[in-house]
Amino acid sequence: MIAIVLAALLWGTTGTVASSLPADVSPLATGAATMCVGGLLLSLTAPRLTRAVLRGGARVWCWLVPGALGVVVYPLAFYSSMSLAGVAVGNVVSLGTAPVFAALLERLLDPPGRRRPLEARWVVSAALAVVGVGLLAATGQHVPAGAATTPASAPLGIALGVLAGLAYATYTYTAGRLIAEGHPSRGAMSAQFGLGAVLLLPVLLATGAPLLQSGASVGAAIYLALGPMFVAYLLFGRGLRTVASSRATTVTLLEPFVATLLAVLVVGERLGPLGWLGLAVVLAGVVSVVLTRPARPSRPGALAT
Repeated sequence: MIAIVLAALLWGTTGTVASSLPADVSPLATGAATMCVGGLLLSLTAPRLTRAVLRGGARVWCWLVPGALGVVVYPLAFYSSMSLAGVAVGNVVSLGTAPVFAALLERLLDPPGRRRPLEARWVVSAALAVVGVGLLAATGQHVPAGAATTPASAPLGIALGVLAGLAYATYTYTAGRLIAEGHPSRGAMSAQFGLGAVLLLPVLLATGAPLLQSGASVGAAIYLALGPMFVAYLLFGRGLRTVASSRATTVTLLEPFVATLLAVLVVGERLGPLGWLGLAVVLAGVVSVVLTRPARPSRPGALAT
């Protein structure tokens, strides 16, 4: 759980750092660079573990392919959502919808022996967090002068945030399934993100030239690839060894909490009273999940950790 919390704190810096990039750097370029470079680093620093997963046969690839597609979709939708709806709203919608999708995937796809019951406290905690996310998304925020966000662009940004939440829940769930198949967390994450990085490479080559225009933009891209991508996903994969994907994605609602604070303090976005209330409700829901004991699988030994 501590590893997942640390990962969420790192992820919370992405929107603020991305907002410092020049205006001609598209969110597609930012997302592709972050996930492509970070994903390749994950796979290249654990080549033996990555190869072991890739050679796992059809049973592994049935989870690896949708996970890699989630890796491709998530950064493109996430950074586009923040660009169109604002750093605060883009973050809270993307991360706030993920626990719901993760819980649905667990209920629909987990085998009966591995299926965890949804504890009443988790349901209440997740509902609190989602209500807080809804308050933040509905009230919106005042963005600084000159920002790309407009009232007309916000609905599309929110829709892309929902898509990002689904993609995030998908690769979180599939990583958990690969780990449950007996693969180390490092290998499961490296294989998914390495394959996703290869698929993102054409997007980076087509859109990434503006990232090279200054030392500052190169530095920002390097930070996004190394910190919120490479280190954070190592931590996240470690956490998934013992934490269900629905709980993990709920805990990572700390990310929009941190992102919103940084958007207000650094970027210059502003929240109204309902927005601050939503932020407090998100934090209350996350703290409740962190303090909740996970339910045991319905059959002893059903989970490989």
